[in-house]
Amino acid sequence: MKMVLQQKQMLKMVMTTELRQAIELLQLSTYELLQFIQEQAEENPFIELVEKEDYHVDFERRPRKSSYEQHENPIDFTAKYEKNMHDYLLDQIIWLQIEEKDYKLIHYLILNINEQGYLTIEDEEICKHFNINELELKKAKNILHQLEPRGIGASNLAECLLIQAKVMYPNDHLLFSLIEHYLQLIADKQWEKIEKQLNISLDKVKELYDKIQTLNPKPGSNLSAGKVDYVLPDIFVVLNDKNNTYSIQLNDYYLPTLTFNEQYSSGLINSKELRPYVREQFKKFEWLQKSIEQRRSTILKIMNVIISKQWKFLQNGFSSLKPLTLKEVADEINMHESTVSRATANKIVQTPVGTFELRHLFSTKLTTQTGDNTSQTKVKAILQEMINQENKSKPLSDQKIADQLKENKGIVISRRTVAKYRDELHIPSSSKRKEIKLYRK
Repeated sequence: MKMVLQQKQMLKMVMTTELRQAIELLQLSTYELLQFIQEQAEENPFIELVEKEDYHVDFERRPRKSSYEQHENPIDFTAKYEKNMHDYLLDQIIWLQIEEKDYKLIHYLILNINEQGYLTIEDEEICKHFNINELELKKAKNILHQLEPRGIGASNLAECLLIQAKVMYPNDHLLFSLIEHYLQLIADKQWEKIEKQLNISLDKVKELYDKIQTLNPKPGSNLSAGKVDYVLPDIFVVLNDKNNTYSIQLNDYYLPTLTFNEQYSSGLINSKELRPYVREQFKKFEWLQKSIEQRRSTILKIMNVIISKQWKFLQNGFSSLKPLTLKEVADEINMHESTVSRATANKIVQTPVGTFELRHLFSTKLTTQTGDNTSQTKVKAILQEMINQENKSKPLSDQKIADQLKENKGIVISRRTVAKYRDELHIPSSSKRKEIKLYRK
């Protein structure tokens, strides 16, 4: 065998660090981009971030404050303390005539109640922690269950409802039995089984069910301090009333302006040892500026296509959403589908009909019997409307929904697809949507 040295020429695509970072930058939300810019400024000593003094929001100039108004009292921004569920319950036990050891035990139980009002710790663990027996624990729980709102501190749903039922309907032992032993049948709406097993009429079943509906399955929810989740849109789409057109604005007013510290760098570039370092940092600065502008340009191009395709949605909402795929948008702007996918990820858009994830404006195509196309989102809206209007005593099965969509709307989808869409809309099956129908003679 002979050893031979050969030269071979070939083309190979290599992803540079800069390219990889540019791709990552494209899929960041505006707030994540701000954090990334700040990180880059910390790593690169020559990058300076200049905060913008004035900006536009929703196409209207933000009013300037007077010099007097700019001096704000920091106390005005101090968070207001609001009592939570645990504070409310602890306030109640202060006035109870109980022994010190019982007070400590109930105090411990209260602090182990979750936001929905349920006790999250096992009896065995409590007994071991306080070195007590089950009777002593039961005594403490009975005191806890007398606190308002009733049902608080229960270990499970059945116990929670039972505590409330005994207060609201003290002599209804049939109701107590139903809650204790047949709660799953109620959840599954198996009215005939309940009727047979309890040997009662459907009228009585409905009466008991209506009473259960008056009970609160989450007694702690009304006492929990409400957490407000804020959504910061990345893109604004606004209707211009004068010419009935839509305008796009990126919500990047709070992003700082990047500048390169020439004065600092010029003092170091004369050094032979530091010159390569300064040049490398300047190269990173230029890359960052270029990537930010490229991200901005790409998002605007995509939004222009979306507006031209989905203008009916911007007027009427999701019922008028047309089928639109990432590939169709990519072909319109001469970009790769993966680029559009990254640019639309993690973005929130505020439109005249609401605020949504940008990805919600894309929908796969479904072909109707006439050959026209409709969007998956539109079919879901129709499905939701059909279920809202159905006869609750005889709810539509998935197969019947599929049949009616084909017959009335010309939309051909399988029963499995209906079930999939229903699950995505968090709609229970027909058996669990069934309500009691009373037959009057």
